[in-house]
Amino acid sequence: MGLFKEIFAWWTGNTYGTRLYTLRFGNLVGEDNLGNRYYRNADASKRWVIYRDQAEASKVPPEWHGWLHYTVDVPPCDENYSPRSWEKTHRPNMTGTSGAYRPRGSTMVMGERPPATGDYEPWKPE
Repeated sequence: MGLFKEIFAWWTGNTYGTRLYTLRFGNLVGEDNLGNRYYRNADASKRWVIYRDQAEASKVPPEWHGWLHYTVDVPPCDENYSPRSWEKTHRPNMTGTSGAYRPRGSTMVMGERPPATGDYEPWKPE
């Protein structure tokens, strides 16, 4: 199923054509903590990522995002960067998953709904 998935499953982003292009022209630059691998061609005019799982842009950490979009020239693996004390670790977008944020009172939260504040009066037809 793996080869079939790579050939025909365009939604994963890691298609057979991408793999061939990467084998022929790609130079591995580095890998992030999520397992995504980053490449560039010989003259560094193109940069791309091969995702470990689904192709989801929110799974690219901020430091690699800056490198992919030519905001910085030095890849994060070549820098001596240490995060500031106030920086949080990167998390991908969790919308639509069980890890999504569900505030108190949401219909998606399990358990009992909190009581209403009392400022609501339902409409009653006459």
